[in-house]
This record gives sequence, C-alpha cells and structure tokens, in this order.
Amino acid sequence: MEQFNVYIPVENTLDQCLKCNICTSVCPVAAVTDLFPGPKYTAPQAGRFRHPGEPTADISVDYCSGCRVCNQACPTGVKIAEMNARARAAIVQQGKVPLLRRIRNNIIARSETVGKVGQPIAPLANFVLNLRPARWLAEAVLGIGRQAPLPRFAKECFTTWFAHHTPQNKSISDVVYFHGCSSEYFEPHVGRAAIRVLERNGFRVIVPRQNCCGLPLLSNGEFPAARAYHSRNVAYLREYASAGIPIVGTSTSCTLTLKEEASDLLDMHDPDARRVSEQTFDINEFLLNALANGQLQPGEYPISLDLIYHAPCQYRAHRLGYPALEILKLIPGLSVNNSRADCCGIAGTYGIKVEKFHIAMAVGKSLFEQVKETGAPLAICDSETCRWHIAKATGVPCVHPIELLAVSYGFEPEGSLKTVLAQ
Repeated sequence: MEQFNVYIPVENTLDQCLKCNICTSVCPVAAVTDLFPGPKYTAPQAGRFRHPGEPTADISVDYCSGCRVCNQACPTGVKIAEMNARARAAIVQQGKVPLLRRIRNNIIARSETVGKVGQPIAPLANFVLNLRPARWLAEAVLGIGRQAPLPRFAKECFTTWFAHHTPQNKSISDVVYFHGCSSEYFEPHVGRAAIRVLERNGFRVIVPRQNCCGLPLLSNGEFPAARAYHSRNVAYLREYASAGIPIVGTSTSCTLTLKEEASDLLDMHDPDARRVSEQTFDINEFLLNALANGQLQPGEYPISLDLIYHAPCQYRAHRLGYPALEILKLIPGLSVNNSRADCCGIAGTYGIKVEKFHIAMAVGKSLFEQVKETGAPLAICDSETCRWHIAKATGVPCVHPIELLAVSYGFEPEGSLKTVLAQ
C-alpha cells in the first residue's frame, strides 16, 4: 500500500471551497453546540480575510476539535482542519486565550513531561488523581474537567521493559517502533503486544531515542514548542528512514503527526522530514502490507467474542480505509462490527477541558449508546485517548486491536483484556 504524501500548502486550498456547506453539515461539534459556528465559517470563509500580523477570527475557532471529519467530507480537498489549527495558533500568539487556560493547555499538552513526573511515583500519582477533592481542585484552578477521563500511570515504562526483553524468534527484516507517550508511560502493555506480534512474524524491532510527537501542542496552538518536538524526532529517526526501515506506531495520532500533521502545519518539508514521513506506518497498515506479501501469520487461538470497533478520527485521516478490521479477521472466533459513529468526542486533550467536556460527551453519545447496546465485555479502538473516553463514558473496557492479535498468537493477555478473558 503506497503512502499518499503529495503536499499542497494549506493556504493554496482555500479558493477550492465551493461554499457547499457539506463540511458544516457533517461537523460533529457544530451539531451539538452553538459555540462553534462550523468549519466553513471559521476556515475557508474567514481565512480569506486573514493576513499575517493582523487579528484572526474570534475565539470560536478554538472550539474546533480538529477531528478532520470536515476534511474527509470536502469534495474539493480544502484543508479545513489545518486552517482552523493555524487560526488557533495565531489566537494563542496574540494572547487571546486567557492566561489560566493557556497554562492548563500547556500542562495537558505536554504528555511526555507529565509522564516523566507521574510514572516514577505511579501508585501515589494514581491515588491522588482519583481523589474527588483533587479532581474538584484541578477543575476549579486549572479547568481540567473533574469527570474527564485521565489515564493511569504504569508501574514500569515500556522502554524499561524493552531494555530487558529478549526476542524469541529469528528476524528477517528490521522495523522501528514509535511507542509514543501512551505506551511509554500509561499503556506499556500495548507496546509489549506490538513487539510480540512483530517479532512473531519475523521482524527485529528497534526502539530508538524519541520524544512526544507534539500533536497535543499543535492541537493547543503551541506551534513553536511542537516544532522543537518534531525536529528532534526527525533527527532521531532520519537514519532509519534513509535506510528504508519502516517506522511503525500503535498510536494513530502519533503516526499521523509523523506522516503529515506536523509537516503540514509547521511547513516542515525538508528532505529528512519527508523521508521520515514516507517511512511511517500505523501498525495495522504495516501488518496489512505484510499480509499481502505473505509475511503475516493468522491467529491460532480463538477469541469467541462479538465486539464493536470504532475507527478514530485521526485514523480515518490516514486515508487507509479500515486496515484494523482486516487484521482482526485473522483471529478465529472473533466477530467485529464497525461502529457507525463519526467521532467519540474526546479529540485528544479537547474533551479534558471543563468548557469542552460536555461537548465531547454530546459528540460521543451515539457511539456510547452503540457500545452499551452490544452488551459485549469489551470495545476496540486504535487511539489511546478515544479508548479512555469510551471506557469512562460507558464502563466498558476498550482495547487496541494489536492486543487481541497478540492473545490469539498465544501470548498472555494484559490489562482489562486479561480480566475479561479470565471470566
């Protein structure tokens, strides 16, 4: 499967807008709140009047969640979500975001820093973050919604485990694993499942130095900080990309950022950044390619469950179809139904904010109802923040597809999957 990396500058797509209003009609945020007038009005329509150094649109553009549903629906390829992201960054730089909100945004957007602080004291940090008074205080002082889903810090970092891991199978080719902040600090079991699946199919996994992909900073309009993050990742990964070694990630947001989000928003299209972009793959995209080349083994052990799968917005933005559904077909006994929902509502850090939490819940309502209606003990989703949001809103644990494939290969289940399969 070839990458789709033809770059068209964001501003160059503005005049392709037909004013058809399709983007506004499909926008999940505009459908549930009047705080966001709709993608057309804040992006191409308002974009025609924006010039460097001059005032941007009003603060309503900050209510765009960046889900990219508008981009997918646009018949002419206008980069609507990117225009809104750039407008948000201008608002931030112009000081239009209240100081406390900007402090809050910078805290929740620096997931790597939060992970480094909280993970070494995981039991204490998890205890404090679950205290009702602590959540009320965080909401009152910082504007972090007390009901919003927050991940639990892991007892051990993924890279700590990997440093002591011994591959069990012979390798036929190399692959780089981009673990992201989630697998490193909050869900190392997802990273372990990915390593086991890759190694089972003959890949030698390399885990080089890396940092946060920078997407949370991009989403909060902190472009200078995001540029520094992306520049470092390109420097860490360019030698592998130049050698033709695939860079594979389990976070759909991280891989989209490495593929195009950071480069497009920050105008970083130098040769090294482009090579990293071209060599980056979502793990199910990579495995589907391996399957087509006869390199991927089917699952051996059945998982007799009927589950619902939700493809995150950031995953659909890869323009790959639904590779996860094809990979899940390799697991005997497993029946998977695709959700009919456009978005779960969380949009990374968007739904954590107290002023947007109710919007996130309203956007995700139809998905939550579908998950509950199945009566299944699990749901499936590729994005970590979506998994946390779905689980918190429904009470149904949500797992990454790679976890199920690893169990079907005979590896011990971990986390919520272990609890469910033990029943």
